[in-house]
Amino acid sequence: MLNFEGETGPYVQYTHARACSIIRKAGDVKPDCDFSYLTDEFSVEVVKLMLVFGDKIKDAADKYEPYIVARHLVDISQAFNKFYNENAVLTADEKTREARIALVFCVKTILKTGLELLGIEAVEEM
Repeated sequence: MLNFEGETGPYVQYTHARACSIIRKAGDVKPDCDFSYLTDEFSVEVVKLMLVFGDKIKDAADKYEPYIVARHLVDISQAFNKFYNENAVLTADEKTREARIALVFCVKTILKTGLELLGIEAVEEM
C-alpha cells in the first residue's frame, strides 16, 4: 500500500510530486505553446490518456466505482514516468521545452484533480 512503485496511491502521489518539481524548476508555463512539438510516442500516449480523463470520471460516477478513476490515474502516472524517462524536458530546445513543460503541467493538474476526487492528498513534495 505504501510502495512508490507499481499500482499504488503513493506511486500516483509521487508522480504528482515529480511533476510539481519539474514545474518549479521550469519556472514559467506557457499554455499557448505549440503542442505540435510533442511528436514522440511517449508524449502522444500521455495526451491520449489525458483526453479520456473526463469520460473516466463520468463512467466511475455512473457506476459508483471509484476504482475506475484510480486505475486511470495509475495509467497516466505510468505513461508520464515513461515520457519523463525518455525525454529531456528542461534541457530540450526552446519550443519543445515549452510544449513538454505544458504537458507536465497538464499531467500535474489531472493527477491532483483525480487524487482529490478519491479523497487522497496531492502532495507537492515527497
